[in-house]
Amino acid sequence: MAVAKGQRARGRGAGTARGRTRPAPAPSPLGGQIRDLRAARGLSLAALAAAIGKSIGYVSQIERGRSEISISTLKAVSEALGVQISWFFQGYDPDVPAEHGRVVRREHRRRLNFPGTGVEEELLSPTLSGEAELILSTFAPGARSGDEQVSRMAEQSGYVIEGELELHLGAQRFRLRAGDSFRIGRGEAFSARNPGSVTSVSLWVIAPPRY
Repeated sequence: MAVAKGQRARGRGAGTARGRTRPAPAPSPLGGQIRDLRAARGLSLAALAAAIGKSIGYVSQIERGRSEISISTLKAVSEALGVQISWFFQGYDPDVPAEHGRVVRREHRRRLNFPGTGVEEELLSPTLSGEAELILSTFAPGARSGDEQVSRMAEQSGYVIEGELELHLGAQRFRLRAGDSFRIGRGEAFSARNPGSVTSVSLWVIAPPRY
């Protein structure tokens, strides 16, 4: 079973005239999503190809919508990029193509759950190919982003919508409440946790995208 490239099948009698070049297929939304997520993860084309056991040329063809991709290969790509396979089938309403790349309806948000952590993230940006990404982060009471601080090669800013969020920036610690905002510099190590007894919801802007 393979995921379609986004090109409508031609009828039996609709072949191209002899001697003419068949038009190249339109770029696949699926291939574009793989490319954008790979770039946001900071992973090279060669690194992704090695991770899934395929050639660089094949992965490049997939990203450009020139080759089909099997479900098993898409599953391998998902694992290499740290998302569930359902990630690639969300993000926009297929019945409203005009919204693709511009609008994300609530019911089509792409979500990442981190089992056992109490943290969930939702991508609010239509794509990861722009200059910045918008993330909605939800922390259950007591949940934390991780035991160690991490850094992203991106500028990060955020706004606490509900509850509390405690940011650790190096040796500094900031306890934020609903209505507070923050900034994390490019390459600055940080971690976050919910120190309160109610769910914490915050909006993050990351530029460039580093999901």
